[in-house]
Amino acid sequence: MEFRLLGSVAIVTEGGDVAPGPAKRTSVLAALLLRPNTAVHVTALMDALWEDEPPTHAKTVLQGHVSRLRALLAAHGAEAYGVELTTQGSAYLLRMPESLVDAHRFEELVGLAGAQRHAADSVRMLREALAYWQGPALTGTVPSGPLEAAATALEELRLSSVEALAEAYGKLGEHGRAAAVLRTEAVAHPLRESLAAALMTALARAGRRSDALDWYHRTRRLLAEELGVDPGRALSETYAGLLRDQGAVLAPVPDVPEPPAQEPSVVPELLPRAPRGFTGRQAETALLDRAAGGGEGPVCLVTGPAGVGKTAFALQWAHRRRAAFPDGRLFADLRGFSDTPAPETGVVLREFLLALGVPQQRVPETAVGRGALFRTLTAGRRMLVVLDNARSSEQVRPLLPGGDDCVTVVTSRDRLGGLIASDAARPVPLGQLPPDAATALLATVLGEARVAAEPDAAARLAGLCDGLPLALRVTAARLAERPGRSLGAMVGELADEQGRLALLDVEDVGVSAALRLTVQQLPDSAARAFRALGLHTGSDLDHFAAAALTGTTPARATADLERLAAAHLLTEAVPGRWTPHDLVRLYARGLAPQADPEGLRRLLDHYLYTGLAADAAAEPGSQPCYALPADVRRPAAVPEFEGRTAALDWYVAERPALEGAVAASAALGLHDRAWRLALVAWPLMLMRLQDGWTPLLEAGLASAEAVGDPDAQSRTRALLGWILHQEGRNEEALVHLERAPALAAEAGDPISEAIAVVNHAAVLDATGECARARTLMREAVALADRIGHPSTQVLTLQHLAGHCLGAGEYEEALAHVLRAGELVAPDAVVVQAQLRIVRGEALAGIGRLDEAAHQLERAAADSEAAGFPEGSARAAERLARLAAGR
Repeated sequence: MEFRLLGSVAIVTEGGDVAPGPAKRTSVLAALLLRPNTAVHVTALMDALWEDEPPTHAKTVLQGHVSRLRALLAAHGAEAYGVELTTQGSAYLLRMPESLVDAHRFEELVGLAGAQRHAADSVRMLREALAYWQGPALTGTVPSGPLEAAATALEELRLSSVEALAEAYGKLGEHGRAAAVLRTEAVAHPLRESLAAALMTALARAGRRSDALDWYHRTRRLLAEELGVDPGRALSETYAGLLRDQGAVLAPVPDVPEPPAQEPSVVPELLPRAPRGFTGRQAETALLDRAAGGGEGPVCLVTGPAGVGKTAFALQWAHRRRAAFPDGRLFADLRGFSDTPAPETGVVLREFLLALGVPQQRVPETAVGRGALFRTLTAGRRMLVVLDNARSSEQVRPLLPGGDDCVTVVTSRDRLGGLIASDAARPVPLGQLPPDAATALLATVLGEARVAAEPDAAARLAGLCDGLPLALRVTAARLAERPGRSLGAMVGELADEQGRLALLDVEDVGVSAALRLTVQQLPDSAARAFRALGLHTGSDLDHFAAAALTGTTPARATADLERLAAAHLLTEAVPGRWTPHDLVRLYARGLAPQADPEGLRRLLDHYLYTGLAADAAAEPGSQPCYALPADVRRPAAVPEFEGRTAALDWYVAERPALEGAVAASAALGLHDRAWRLALVAWPLMLMRLQDGWTPLLEAGLASAEAVGDPDAQSRTRALLGWILHQEGRNEEALVHLERAPALAAEAGDPISEAIAVVNHAAVLDATGECARARTLMREAVALADRIGHPSTQVLTLQHLAGHCLGAGEYEEALAHVLRAGELVAPDAVVVQAQLRIVRGEALAGIGRLDEAAHQLERAAADSEAAGFPEGSARAAERLARLAAGR
């Protein structure tokens, strides 16, 4: 799904263009697309729909168009593209990736073209940008002032881009093409003097001086007849130059080519080091040589089972062929077959552009822009791009370079037939190592003499390892650590383990055997830790979680983790967090039945205790999101968080593990743990409202209902309802929010009741039930005041102040927010920033503009410092509106 503004406004789908509907509905969509991810107030939308004064029923008409647009977007699968039309108070917001709008891609490419050092690069980008235009901008919308102004601005940028394209052609000495580009626009815009002057220059440099003079006289007459003015300075000076037959106008740009765009100012080198002890693969190397030498930007696809050595093979080939790629070598691990998330396309492209010498401030914001610049910079260069561990063809295609002299090597466990069909990728399959190569690999680690002393045992080892390099290397490392052990003895151990090879997939048999032998030789404490890893619910862990799993102290757990890392079973991917390779994790899960059966329960209780500590650091003074279960066991140590940032970092790092812990708790029938764990990250949820929290909270609610605890149900429903509201799913939100207050009252928890009531009221207010919302908000304030809980009083007052703002009752809003400011905790930075925004809006409403600006500036700065992007964006938007209204 994409959206067109540059021509007839339309939703572009795989099945063709979809018209939004009547002109007014089309205008609503256009107004929202012009300001994606920004709340557009109802009054601004009505200004775009009606040329004159809006009728009395204008708001109802607008709501109807918005409703139909929502249905249209849903019918064409907008959610799958990250597109969502939501209501925010008295405004509408179209959440979406901006790259889906053609006008955004056009503007980004034009900006990139202007930053290029070489004219050929500028020409490519400008042509790609101008190709987005399919007619006058915003065709099909109401001819209102705001939309006509937007269309005029886009048209002006288009004309400027045409002039820039002609100028770039001129720098390349292609004056005839420059004249052809300009003439079409000069005919359509005969009074635009800059077009006329540029066309005269291009014609003169193309050897058509008389045509250039004729164009000047034609333009002069039109200016006199239509506007009653003489030509301006630029046009007059161009004409004077033509008459003198000299100077810059007539002197053609020398046809000496500028330095070619493919000559890199920076030669990137991102390859990891070459693998040590690499042996064999002569036939595959020759096949890859042939595949890479085919011309037209070949894509070579190295495929094979896990552990067969695809990465090592690709890196070895890349290092040996360095001379063939004088313009550099790029590398990215796409983590396609890992439990850890694959890197986003935009992140990979950013690293590539930085390696190519693009200044950080010039890296485009979107993946589309980054891809366009990457293809431009690699066009004409002789470069190698290695894309390791790819899962799908779609993951690879945006990362392919633009030059016919570039070679791309992709490694994958999958055959990627789509890449073969669409990009003529040339397969280079890797099978198991033949016996002689496998024996040679053992010799690179153990030495020729040791292998030669037991040739039959070495051959048997190679067979038992199934010719998989990973299994061979781990086995050889075990033997190297014990120089007195014979190869024959190792053969006996491997043979005894044949019955257990089914612990991994068939393709991973050799890896399973090698890992099993490695674990068997670990110290007892480290071996217990490795088995316990199979119980962990996430993809990586810290030493506190490891201590909980093993029932030891964090210090002992750290020592065990470091021992596992030394055995190449774990990697300390970031300081303090350890990650097993995906195959190692799979093997550890097979050993989980041998681990301490209480390990998982200890892990769950660790997250319960640590979650409360993180919540207290992230939201000081707030009500704990749960009371600990009666049978909970305190871990040996609970992390101490230095402040809000540390707590938020913990939520982010542990989110996969917490989600897994909720599922594991429910599967074991530990529903009293599951609903609590679903609420742990609530401060992060409120900062990242659109981050897909609903499934987690729905799972938590199911467990809350399973235990029949009204307090659990109230807390879970209140938070779930608020998240659903922020996702624009108000009908579903109200189902939960209407029930939450009564459940809290039944549980005898007035704090939860006040929070549930005010959440319910806020959603009612957003959906137009303002009178009922006001009544409930006042009830929530009274509840909070009665119990005297400051953070809840602040929350309820903040919502009531926001309601008053929407009703235009600025003095009352200011009074509520000032009272909330007296109650807020000094270290509750985010809440303080939110209150400043409301205070600034109230002050602006009563005309105290300087004070309003001061509050909003403070709010923006505080939000930025606290890592609260929604707050900083909202404050900046209010500041801009304030400046525009002065």
